[in-house]
Amino acid sequence: MNRPVYIVVLALTALAGCSATSMYDNQPLVAKVDEGMTKEQVQQIGGPPLAISTRTAVPGTCFDYKLTQDGHQQNFNVSFDNRGLVDHTSFLSCPEWSRIQEKEMHPSHHASGGGY
Repeated sequence: MNRPVYIVVLALTALAGCSATSMYDNQPLVAKVDEGMTKEQVQQIGGPPLAISTRTAVPGTCFDYKLTQDGHQQNFNVSFDNRGLVDHTSFLSCPEWSRIQEKEMHPSHHASGGGY
């Protein structure tokens, strides 16, 4: 997928998820975690993560959490740069966030379809 189409698909996916994820806005991890916080500060707010992984595209680590609200569950990640400071949060699992970063770092240069 070329970069402009990928960005549009990503934006539409994010917009579609906005109404579903807005129910979690009052969750402490969503409401209180900000860029620049340390891993210790995040764990004081959200407790220990379900999983900790090493980021593959950009050096750093990622904490996976599962938010629960009114019987529904939602993935949420807190991603840290190589200094251990928050640089991103999203309603994705760490592997999903890592795949997005990989695609942004290494966009496909092949046109789809066609061939000889």
